[in-house]
Amino acid sequence: MDDTRAAKPSAAAYRNLAVATVGFTLTFWAWDLVAPLGSDFKDRLGLSSFEQSLLVAVPVIVGSLGRVPVGALTDRYGARLMFPLVSAFTIVPVLLIIPARNSYAAMLAVGFLLGLGGTTFAIGIPLVNSWFPPARRGFALGVFGMGMGGVALSGYFTPRIADHGDNLPFIVVAIALAAFAVLAAVLITDRPDRPVPTSALTTRLGRAGRLRVTWELSALYAIGFGGIVAFGVYLPTYLKTWYDLSPTEAGTKAAGFALVTVVFRPIGGWLSDRLHPATVTSYALAVVALFAVMQAFDPTLYPMGTICFLAMAAGLGTASGSVFALVSQVTPQPQVGSVTGIVGAVGGLGGFVPPLVMGAIYSAKDSYSIGFMLLSDLALAGCVYAYGRMRNAKAA
Repeated sequence: MDDTRAAKPSAAAYRNLAVATVGFTLTFWAWDLVAPLGSDFKDRLGLSSFEQSLLVAVPVIVGSLGRVPVGALTDRYGARLMFPLVSAFTIVPVLLIIPARNSYAAMLAVGFLLGLGGTTFAIGIPLVNSWFPPARRGFALGVFGMGMGGVALSGYFTPRIADHGDNLPFIVVAIALAAFAVLAAVLITDRPDRPVPTSALTTRLGRAGRLRVTWELSALYAIGFGGIVAFGVYLPTYLKTWYDLSPTEAGTKAAGFALVTVVFRPIGGWLSDRLHPATVTSYALAVVALFAVMQAFDPTLYPMGTICFLAMAAGLGTASGSVFALVSQVTPQPQVGSVTGIVGAVGGLGGFVPPLVMGAIYSAKDSYSIGFMLLSDLALAGCVYAYGRMRNAKAA
């Protein structure tokens, strides 16, 4: 092992990792504010299953697409500027939910703006990647990825805070974002020797888009992280509809699912520091494929349904961590932000489609089994491709 790979991360590396993870968690909570209250909005506004699915999915697609320019801007201007800026701007749509909550059209518009909170992923990945040596990047990126636990926090705390006041969750999250924006402006620093691209944003995005590995990684991440996002936004509705749970019970169980994905994301990164990340990804997706088939047969929630969901959560979390360990291996450092933006965007879009499909299938067939079979098929395809092709991928 050479000196670069053997180098130990500095105190500044760990400081930036910690602050970025906190920020990612808070902005992800903001990004997911609508989903835990989806049933409330459905009853309040008289929505169909499809309309409710669209409402919770809009922030996902906007946040996903927004990662592309935000990742490229981070390559150019650095996380020190982008993290506090995006966090501060996210406060606006969070507070706009309060006057918009009685209008479906207004909520769709606010959901569009709320997508901004989902873009910080493309800020934190290049920041963490630049501060940590290659031998430690898998685990460090996995730790940062634990910020997706903001979904778990949202699923658990948002309905409970709302019990004390309809507007209280939005006020609490807005205050937390404001505090973090100040903290980030003080504590986040870009690595002094990080390469700064000078070409135009469109040129850099075009260059990243021409890399074959960008789209291969995007497809794998769409399955792994897309599955996490899809369950995050739709699992409360599924549990309430199919297993007749209360909104609070459904939110709690969905938060448990999200928590397992959070725990296994750094495990995926840690394993990728020791094994090839493509191998880790392949085995993780095989687990998802197996238990998705089992859930398609509609087992009782206790114990088999719970086992299926927890196993899928572990597989999806592990795959999400290992895919970004692979990104750090095969992407040139100056392009990490741009490639991360594209991969993160496609991954988020992978979370946009399933809630709409599940809502449409249930409305048409009164069953969710087809949706779980589709998930199994995608996971199996990803398993085969990761093992057969991505183990031989090299940096361009």
